[in-house]
Amino acid sequence: MSGFKCSINDLKYLYFVIFFMLYMLVLFANITVIFVVISNKVLHKPMHIFLCNLAVNGIYGSTALLPPLVATLMSPPHEVSLACCKAQIYFLHTYAIIEFTILSVMCYDRYVAICYPLQYHTIMTITKVYKLIAFSWGYPLVAFALFFILTLRLTHCRNIIGRVYCSNYSLVKLSCDDTNVVSAIGLLFAVVYTFPQLVMTLYSYGHILKICFTATKESKIKALKTCTPHLFAILNYSVGCFFEIIQSRFDTSYLPFETQILMSLYFLIFPPILNPAIYGLSVQALRGNIFRLCGSKNKILPLK
Repeated sequence: MSGFKCSINDLKYLYFVIFFMLYMLVLFANITVIFVVISNKVLHKPMHIFLCNLAVNGIYGSTALLPPLVATLMSPPHEVSLACCKAQIYFLHTYAIIEFTILSVMCYDRYVAICYPLQYHTIMTITKVYKLIAFSWGYPLVAFALFFILTLRLTHCRNIIGRVYCSNYSLVKLSCDDTNVVSAIGLLFAVVYTFPQLVMTLYSYGHILKICFTATKESKIKALKTCTPHLFAILNYSVGCFFEIIQSRFDTSYLPFETQILMSLYFLIFPPILNPAIYGLSVQALRGNIFRLCGSKNKILPLK
């Protein structure tokens, strides 16, 4: 198969500049968070370590999307090879699952901090933190790979994808084979590799709400302040997933081209940009060190 043609607008140079600047912004914001957390021992706490992993995943997902997209935009045929398309599918889908898993782990961390404040350090040991991080990455990478094997075995009769990047559902629709079984198994796997995270999130916030109903006003404010950044991150991710589902399963061709691009790229671009901003501005310890780092003009001062 020669390649998959992507529908693009004639304003390729404008889009090149926009996507390039967005990628630079993603790298700057997330590398700043990673550097600050690693460089400051005071921030070597479970919540900040999980946030660091969220930043790493943001770079992982954006790198799987934006550089190939820019390269496709600037190549005259606007094509991508089948091998590169399959690789991008794996990277982007695992990014999405890893993002949800890390957010659910961070939710569990907030549950322990609010519901068991005195036992927090006993429960959230460094060993447990490493295990949760390994689960956050290992489970999505393996779970999606098991399902993606079915897609790799399909043969394809068509080669035009009407999107700016490759997705598993778009590739399956190009198959010559009967895809009903693959779609059914795909739905089953989607439940399998998101069910544990969903249960963890609902369980954690259910208990947090239960505690808040019986807590003092001061404790409620403290809990709300602790959970607000995480709730914004989940909401941001959920909006992106909603847009992705709408575009994948329904006809959105009647929408303006720019709106389709925004909906298509939202969950791949906005969470990696907004997560560092949300946590960097709302978490006091992180905010102070970021401002101190940015305020260093001539040299990097020790972060205290």
